[in-house]
Amino acid sequence: MRKASWRSIGPGIVVAATGVGAGDLVATLIAGSKFGYTLLWAAVIGCLVKISLAEAAGRWHLATGRTLFDGWRSLGAWTTGYFAVYVAVWGFVYGAAAMSSSALPLQALFPEVMDLKWWAVLCGVGGLVFVWFNRYAVFEKVMTVLVGVMFVVTVYLAIRVTPHLGEAFAGLAPVLPDGSLIYTLGLIGGVGGTITLAAYGYWVNAKGWTDTSWMRVMRLDNRVAYVTTGIFVIAMLFVGAELLHSSGVALATGDKGLLDLGDVLADRYGTATAKLFLIGFFATSITSLIGVWHGVSLMFADFTAQLKARKAAAGPDGATKEVASGAREKSVAFRGYLLWLTFPPMALLFLDQPFGLVIVYGVIGAFFMPFLALTLVWLLNSSRTPAEWRNGWLSNGMLTAAGLLFVVLCVQQVRDLPW
Repeated sequence: MRKASWRSIGPGIVVAATGVGAGDLVATLIAGSKFGYTLLWAAVIGCLVKISLAEAAGRWHLATGRTLFDGWRSLGAWTTGYFAVYVAVWGFVYGAAAMSSSALPLQALFPEVMDLKWWAVLCGVGGLVFVWFNRYAVFEKVMTVLVGVMFVVTVYLAIRVTPHLGEAFAGLAPVLPDGSLIYTLGLIGGVGGTITLAAYGYWVNAKGWTDTSWMRVMRLDNRVAYVTTGIFVIAMLFVGAELLHSSGVALATGDKGLLDLGDVLADRYGTATAKLFLIGFFATSITSLIGVWHGVSLMFADFTAQLKARKAAAGPDGATKEVASGAREKSVAFRGYLLWLTFPPMALLFLDQPFGLVIVYGVIGAFFMPFLALTLVWLLNSSRTPAEWRNGWLSNGMLTAAGLLFVVLCVQQVRDLPW
């Protein structure tokens, strides 16, 4: 077993940064604006849930020498069908959303340069070029720098609004105010909870960690990343509680709510603070964009390799070694999915999203997190995993609780769709 070292961490930072997007920031700010510090405990539990899920995905890759999609495929053909529909529809709609989210702060910083749609196109093409030509080591370094920007900006804002620490500590006691259930479930399940949690094992392999000797390093990496994310989320909850809750300011839903916050910061603390926040907003959005461009494209490359049953992917450890060598980052499938994420979604930037597509996207997206949590419970308690690395009572408890939570969120999300 290799000694865990702070200098080894990296994939966890990538997955945590990718999973926290502008929409998550808005959800956290709105929770803080409506309920103050009361739901702080939910943000903490949410981080523990994500640590459990990412650890399970990484443990599967290292303990079995198989990729996660290889594991899913062993559960039956239904997983292949679900994933095929998911990556096609989800990628198409998410591509447009990620480009728009990254464009918003750029247009706010440089309002006279070009229209929002063209900023979005520029972000999409920039992400494509960056992921197309780089290797994992470069990708990780850039993501780490952007995470540093996100972290510094949000912590600075949290300090600037002068939080009431006594009230904040009181928020660690589990309490459910009237009307807070959905916000609570969203804080636990939503922040940092996307398909990129499933991509963690692929980034672990891309880092060069391919067997159980890296297990201790992977676990340190995962915990450091989600503790960092936890601080990030708590800082935004502080901003919502102090800046918005006390003054009764309401944010718009969606990514544009962050522009509202920028206006509030400009009025309260001056233009420099508002611009600093917009830089942090851009770092948050662009990490999600390039993280998905890279991680989900790796998953799609594995998906197609498994369908073709190539010899390199069919062996007990061939798939992970192929990812670790960087071969998957050069494959036709990897680059083809990059193109799918970038160019077809640009049509949605110039048109209203088709109603039926929004429904399908919402339904299959809502089902992904229950699918991930419950299939990990299945895989890590079966003979597919060596006995030494199967789930213990704590992992089973956390993953089962996460699965049930995501089922509730799934039902609520489907009910809230514009049928």
